[in-house]
Amino acid sequence: MKKILTLVLVSVLGGIITLSAYKLFLEQDNSALASTTNNNEQVSFLPTNNTVTSAYNISNIPDFVDAAEKTVHAVVHVKNTTIVKGPTSFEDLFYGRNSQRAQVGTGSGVIISPDGYIITNNHVINGANQISITSNDNKIYDAKLIGSDEKTDIALLKIDTDEELPFVTFGDSDQAKIGEWVLAVGNPFNLTSTVTAGIISAKSRDLTGQNHQSFIQTDAAVNPGNSGGALVNANGDLVGINTAISSQTGSYIGYSFAVPSNIARKVVEDIMEYGDVQNGILGVTGGSLNSKYAEELGVATTEGFYVNSVEEDSGADLAGIQSGDVIKKLDDIKISKFSDLKGYLSTKRPDDVVNVTLLRDNDTKIVPVTLIRNQTLQLPIIGLVKNAKEKDLRKLDAQNGVKISSLDKTYERFWKKNGIEEGSIVTAINDKSVNSIDEVKHALENKSSNDPLKFEIINKNGKKESFYWK
Repeated sequence: MKKILTLVLVSVLGGIITLSAYKLFLEQDNSALASTTNNNEQVSFLPTNNTVTSAYNISNIPDFVDAAEKTVHAVVHVKNTTIVKGPTSFEDLFYGRNSQRAQVGTGSGVIISPDGYIITNNHVINGANQISITSNDNKIYDAKLIGSDEKTDIALLKIDTDEELPFVTFGDSDQAKIGEWVLAVGNPFNLTSTVTAGIISAKSRDLTGQNHQSFIQTDAAVNPGNSGGALVNANGDLVGINTAISSQTGSYIGYSFAVPSNIARKVVEDIMEYGDVQNGILGVTGGSLNSKYAEELGVATTEGFYVNSVEEDSGADLAGIQSGDVIKKLDDIKISKFSDLKGYLSTKRPDDVVNVTLLRDNDTKIVPVTLIRNQTLQLPIIGLVKNAKEKDLRKLDAQNGVKISSLDKTYERFWKKNGIEEGSIVTAINDKSVNSIDEVKHALENKSSNDPLKFEIINKNGKKESFYWK
């Protein structure tokens, strides 16, 4: 018995010694290894966020059901029938047939009021002899063109109906954010209303490269027939009118573009109230900055609109904006390039006041500017004309007229050969005296397309001459 107790005691002591040795040596080595590993993880040359994000968190997935339901019944199919003159065949001559043909184009439109006002693209209805609308519940209406604007590619239609129509409310496109989810709703390939989803990829895009446009870019799928359809946010509010795609095939390849809703809304409101678009002019010329251009100019910023010149008597001129200033903001809208400036001004009218934040000699100034009406007009054959001042008229002993601001490059040699140059005064168009560019515009609008143009112009020597153009 004594031997057994001794054996058990020795076994227990051996176990204690073995366990102590393991704790002392092996765990110490592992701890050192773990410490070394942790130290390596803390050393980083790049900013790192190790937060685990659940890709399957249902609260992060946008729900477009309500937005689609609010929009799909307010988007319509637009059918444009145009009568075109085709080539006359021998059979047409022999049988006395008319060579005119009906050409049909289609697109989309968005109902924006319960009484039947519809917004679409100008290119969808351009040249139409007849416009018909098909609603999402297959009702067909004849539509009347109220007005259109080629520059923004926006047109306003109206249908007459006794029932109250579903419509989409305008959202604030200035508040739309890059990365925000949007829906494109339209009638691609003559299908009924179709919904696609994507995000806003960019804002203030100019597709022409001539600073004429300021589009919202999205990756929501848009195809032929979607033009004039709705781009809405997750609330179902209209943030754009789908207008164009970037494609070498004519079908969607990942990029689509929409007229911002703030521009579209302003255009249709102008058409409804004034009959045409009222443009507020700031009165500056210049270009966008980058690091190379800023270095050449000696400017301490690489973003903004650099003012090269200021139009005389414009809002900018009267407010004291100078050549060399850099425009950084219009109201609360950041200006990084000209399309930002163009896009925001396209939402404004003459006599609106815009607070211009500008950089001058490294100092920031905020200048209130009252926008003016457009003081220039492109006159066919001649070039750019503007309202003449008293001193301009006195200089050439003219009683009335508009001043030639710049000559059309195509016809410049002809005009200069006949003594007509910048500063000459156009006194009449088709025997009607003109005193302003508004009267010039009216004279051109009332001229038949087949009528010749007749100009009376006082040349640089003060002599009045007449020119006919067929």
